[in-house]
Amino acid sequence: MNLQDQEMKIVIVGHVDHGKSTIIGRLMADTDSLPQGKLEQVRETCRRNSKPFEYAFLLDALKEEQAQGITIDVARMFFKTKQRNYIILDAPGHVEFLKNMVTGAAQAEAALLVIDAKEGIQINSLRHGNLLSMLGVKQVAILINKMDLVDYEEEIFKQIVDSYRIFLEKIGIEPIYYIPVSGRFGDNIASSSGNMCWYSGPTVLEALDQLKPKKQPIHAALRMPVQDVYKFTGHGDQRRIIAGTIESGILRVGDELIFYPSGREGRVHSIEHFPTTELTEVQAGYATGFTLEEQAYVSRGELVTKKGETSPKVVLSFRANLFWLGKNPMIPGKTYFLKLGTAKRRIKLEGIIRVMDASTLDPNYHPERIEINNAAECILKCDKPIAIDSNYEMSLNSRFVIVDEYEIAGGGIIQEAINERQLYWQKSTVSREDRESLNGHRSGVLWFTGLSGAGKSTLANALEKRLFAEGIRTYILDGDNVRQGLNQDLEFSPEDRAENIRRIAEVAKLFTDAGVLVLTAFISPYHVDRKLAKNIIHGDDFIEIYVRCSIEECEKRDAKGLYAKARRGEISQFTGVSAPYEVPENPDIVVSTEEMNIEQCVEEIMTELKNRKVV
Repeated sequence: MNLQDQEMKIVIVGHVDHGKSTIIGRLMADTDSLPQGKLEQVRETCRRNSKPFEYAFLLDALKEEQAQGITIDVARMFFKTKQRNYIILDAPGHVEFLKNMVTGAAQAEAALLVIDAKEGIQINSLRHGNLLSMLGVKQVAILINKMDLVDYEEEIFKQIVDSYRIFLEKIGIEPIYYIPVSGRFGDNIASSSGNMCWYSGPTVLEALDQLKPKKQPIHAALRMPVQDVYKFTGHGDQRRIIAGTIESGILRVGDELIFYPSGREGRVHSIEHFPTTELTEVQAGYATGFTLEEQAYVSRGELVTKKGETSPKVVLSFRANLFWLGKNPMIPGKTYFLKLGTAKRRIKLEGIIRVMDASTLDPNYHPERIEINNAAECILKCDKPIAIDSNYEMSLNSRFVIVDEYEIAGGGIIQEAINERQLYWQKSTVSREDRESLNGHRSGVLWFTGLSGAGKSTLANALEKRLFAEGIRTYILDGDNVRQGLNQDLEFSPEDRAENIRRIAEVAKLFTDAGVLVLTAFISPYHVDRKLAKNIIHGDDFIEIYVRCSIEECEKRDAKGLYAKARRGEISQFTGVSAPYEVPENPDIVVSTEEMNIEQCVEEIMTELKNRKVV
């Protein structure tokens, strides 16, 4: 990449009227980055309105801005030097508009923090420093502006630097430079000032060009939040394109993927690109779409990772540094929404470790609430599992915002995952092997899969009767029975079907540890969900039995009339009608209830179990 092709995002912050907009206007004007005629247009507007020209007027693009005389949003400005291209994010200085700054600073690779030499350090100077620290912005230059108002006095500059340095050391920020400037007259902006011969450091432009650009993290573990899944049905096109932006790593055709938090797996079949040029890989920073060799029913909010690389943590709770900006205090017990990447979860404030006054950093340990404009170290708990990385591991997947009453009310960075219940597998003094020895047979799971009406439950019951007669300890987990209790909260969407199978697999795993031979009778229509069940139970203990029967025959057997209702649209997501059934590719056992009676099917399965030394 050529230097001129590099791009760096800079956020500029500071207390109200300390001169941020003036400095940006100067940077754009002195680097010839303004649209042609823009400078003359603003000068002429000022002349017609009998207003003195200010470089800050170049940025006043919003009507509300001009009406109030303040910057109210994170505005994006562009300029370039011989070294690289820059995007300046002009963040507001007013306390009530700090929420907009969170959005700007979270995208920035570096920051310019502006302090008025005459007014000195103000409350927002401290808050902004604290917020930059919390957001993990490491490269910071401090601009002591309006030196012309203090006659370019070196002693005043040093006093501000010494005082602010003490504050910044407390929050872990070590500025790369302190630069005395005058935005109004251009001192030390693009060229060195003759008014401050006592200063020998770089100008603002020189300091910017010395910043280290953030490297696209192509060598880090793959992280791609799923933005959406696009389905095509025309002309027999069955593609499901999983779309999103790659935050880190490289995605290649043939990569084996794991989607979190669901745990679903798949292999990349193709990388979709428009126009139709075929790609074999795509890297961090690019929006893309890809298909899988086998359909996996993933949805928005999943996190794409690569098998064998560092995986995220799937948790309910985590510790975070939070900056609260809401109209009302953040309180325990209330439900908020958290947005991390494309994932969205309901969350509650589980605990407050400490709250810091954002202007003084004075700690208050274990308070009852987080007041507006305060920073806090706290514990947040989600209603459903979420895939996270800590700020130390993968900073891109650790930053989040919190929404309260449809408005962004806070932002923060995840510090660590919390095993909130500190759960560990407790090994019994009586082992699985001991139980199997006592029972006289192996334990395991016989996983029956097939269409509704194929005869799974009937066959499972007949097989259990035969096994019981031979002294085998068994138990049947039946789909209808489980949905009346353990899984009564689940519907029949792909996501709920996956959760249904996951829970059953976990229960079956416990039965296996107890030395029992478990028979499960579930439609379990998707390859990926059956594969997940096999991974949970462990491959050698999982025997997949495909109960084969044509859909026409299943409909003939349907005493409840479910197929007829599904075809009339009275039942949605019905397997075989309005939802797919993916036939097992390599089942351990196949029996056809259409070609054999139940007794013959039982004999077929018993023979295979004996061959496998299960019974």
